[in-house]
This record gives sequence, structure tokens and C-alpha cells, in this order.
Amino acid sequence: MWYFNFQELISAFIVLFAIIDVTGSLPIFIDLKNKHKRYSSFKASFFSFLILLAFFFIGEGVLRLFGVDISSFAVAGAIVLFVIGCEMTFGIEIFKMDGPTNNATIVPIIFPLLAGPGAFTALLSLKAEYSSLNIILALFINMFIVFIVLQNVDFVQRKIGPAGVYVLRKFFGIILLAISVKLFVSNIASLLGN
Repeated sequence: MWYFNFQELISAFIVLFAIIDVTGSLPIFIDLKNKHKRYSSFKASFFSFLILLAFFFIGEGVLRLFGVDISSFAVAGAIVLFVIGCEMTFGIEIFKMDGPTNNATIVPIIFPLLAGPGAFTALLSLKAEYSSLNIILALFINMFIVFIVLQNVDFVQRKIGPAGVYVLRKFFGIILLAISVKLFVSNIASLLGN
């Protein structure tokens, strides 16, 4: 289905915006900056778009090829989100950046924050309801917003100040824990039910 429908575009945009939740991830981006973890705004948004677009077309087949279903993938993503939420809430470091550089573009920004199991699942659900063109346009607009937010993390940090960052970090850490628990419970239930 390749037709343009403005209402479908807006609906798909809202669903993806809520799932990707780049504004809710602001404290994570600020925390990465404070820990001197480098990331590229362009690469994060561009590669997230490419990964989600590829998954939109071939996702179910690829997961089936490896014997993995969406629920198992979502449980794995929920665990990573839970760890990040624990770091933010309790002020501890669990996730070690043990690569050759302090680059955080791929993990945790691209996966699981932007192109995570929630976004994958949302794309597959939208595909059953809406035109592919509208979903792809909605995804592109979301990734453009992601780019703008990532580019302006320093500006946001200056505006809200250290106390604001601290409060946001703790608050969204708890929110992230809650989202990860919900994602884990809903998907582990479907796995155990099989």
C-alpha cells in the first residue's frame, strides 16, 4: 500500500514519537555528555532511520531466520533499558563503555534508545494498519526531530541548569525503569504463554 494520507501520517508520527521518546531520553543524552561519552547526532539519527527502515521491510523474516521472535527481542531490550534506568536512578555505573573509544553513538543511543524493540514492534503494528509511505514519512520526521534534539543537548542543559538535570535524570530514570518493567512483563508473559 503506497498512498499518501495526512491523517495516517499524523497518527503514525504520534505513535512513533511516543515510542522513540527522544525528549524523555534527554537526561540520558545529557548524562552521556557529562561522562564525556562522544556521539554523533547525524550518525545516531541517520543510522537509526536506516535500521528502522530496514526492519520495517525485513524485520520479521530476519528474526525468524535466527529463531527469535519480537517478544524475545523486546525482553532483551527491556533488560538493557532497565540497566540504564538503574544507572540514572541510583547514580551507579553498570554499563561499561569497553570499546576502543568513548563513543556512545551505537550503544546506548541507536540501540536501544532510538531503534529499540519498542520502535521495531510499533513499526510492524503500524504496517498492518497504514500505508507504507505514511509510516516511512512519519519515521523520517521523527528522526529529524531526534537530530535536532541531539544537536542541542548543550543548549538544553544550560537552560535547565545542573539542579534541573539532576531532577530530570532521577525522574526519567524511574520512568525508564517503569517502561522497561512493563516491556519485560508484557513480553515475558507472551513467551511463557507459548
